[in-house]
Formats: sequence, structure tokens, C-alpha cells
Amino acid sequence: MAKNTVLTLAKQVAEGQKVTMVTSYDYTMASIVEAAGINMILVGDSLGMTMLGYDDTIPVTMDDMVHHTRAVTRATSDTFVVGDMPFMSYQLGVEQALANAGRLMKEGGCQAVKLEGGVRCAPQIHTIVEAGIPVVGHVGMTPQSANSFGGFKVQGKSTENAQRIVDDALAVEEAGAFAVVLECVPRDLAEFITSKLTHCFTIGIGAGAGCDGQVLVAQDLLGMTPGGFKPKFVRQFAQVGDAMRQAYVDYAEAVQSGEFPAFENGFKMDPEVMDQIRRNN
Repeated sequence: MAKNTVLTLAKQVAEGQKVTMVTSYDYTMASIVEAAGINMILVGDSLGMTMLGYDDTIPVTMDDMVHHTRAVTRATSDTFVVGDMPFMSYQLGVEQALANAGRLMKEGGCQAVKLEGGVRCAPQIHTIVEAGIPVVGHVGMTPQSANSFGGFKVQGKSTENAQRIVDDALAVEEAGAFAVVLECVPRDLAEFITSKLTHCFTIGIGAGAGCDGQVLVAQDLLGMTPGGFKPKFVRQFAQVGDAMRQAYVDYAEAVQSGEFPAFENGFKMDPEVMDQIRRNN
């Protein structure tokens, strides 16, 4: 696979090819994603729920994001890695935003950062881009501010709400972002926004097929979500959770029955050495 960059991704979209993106939070999973030829990895603050067991993304820290981003970038050479800016890492102003974006790039090793919000964080996006750090925007249902609109709900169904999302997407593009995530918005609205943006491509999640690319949380698409919860917009392409669970069951049974480890799983030694040990003890 050729190395993915801001320029190659834009060229891919211009040629009518969809961009693929998934989340990843650790070295092993990122290695598999890289081998699969996925264009982009998002080290999302969703790790708060998928990896750390929080109820939402709010508790995730910059230290968390740097730690997991660095693990992912150790595994990737061709996949374009985007590091998520966690809650309250950029909301206080442009100086805070630039410092934390720089840290995520420098210590995490990612190729871009992602910020939630449109009009309200356009100054932060502009400042970060001006410093030479590529930015992915995120509008629509923004998990970090989900409490302000009543939880994880589809956004953009009313005229006022839909216009806000359009304005946010345009502001993100104007500020210099090269891509924007559209999350949980009606498919027609997402397709309209995609058509209005001229130098910023769209990545949908729960936003229909009219976006320039798609992103899913790895645990969702792999069927690894605890409790089996599956959002409407998710397709499970495998049941990895069931396969893993059965492997653990089989392992435990093999250990308890004495079947594992078998003779071929052990190491041999010189019989004379063993005889000497027995004589000495």
C-alpha cells in the first residue's frame, strides 16, 4: 500500500474513490488495520468507552490520547493516523489548542489532529493549521458536547439545527481543515454538505453513503461491543467478540483437562543434565 498523505487522500476523493477510516487504539489492532490497507486510522477519544470503560468521552485526558496514539503510530507506516483532541484540550482558546495539538503530533506521532465543533472552534482550527498541523473537523452529533443536546441523538432534523450543521461544516473548511467528520446527521443533509465543500472532504459515520468516506469504531464493525449493543448506522462485518470468547473458553478447558500444554508445546533438555540435577538434589 502506498503511503497515505493529505495530498493523496484529496486526490483519491477527487478521482471519485471513497476514503476508508476506522478507529484503533493499540499496536496490535493498528498493525492489522495497516495490513488491511485502510486509508486512515482515527485514534478517537472513544477509547474512553471502548478501552477504559468510561460511560462517555468526557474523562479522557491528553495523557491518555498521547499514550494510545503513540502505540498506534508505532505500528503504522502507510496508514494516515489522526489523533483526537479530548474534551477541554482546546476549548479554552487558541494557545491551549495549539499547545495540545503540537503535543499530540510531537509525542503521539500522528499526522493530523481532530477537533469537535464548527463555528465556535474555527479560530482554534485556523491557528493549528497555520502552525503546519493538518486538522480534521467534526460536526453534527459531537460526543464531547452531547450533554448540551440531550445525549447521543441524530442532529439536523429541524431547519434551524440543519442550518447550524451546514454553517459549522463551512466554517471548518474556511478555517483550513482538510476533512470533516459528519456524525449522525440525515443522509440528505450530509450529501448536501459534501456537495457544498470544495477543498475539504467529508467522512461520514451514521451520515449515509453520500459522504466522501466512512469511519466506524473498530469494536462496532468487528462485533466486539460488550452487551451486544449495535447502533443503527453500524454493520458488523465479523463476530470477533464471539470468536475471542470461545477461544478463551477452549483455552480454559484445555488447561483444566491437561490437554494443554501438549508435549510439542514444551522444551527439551539434555537427559544427562537432568540426571545431574536429580543426583544433586
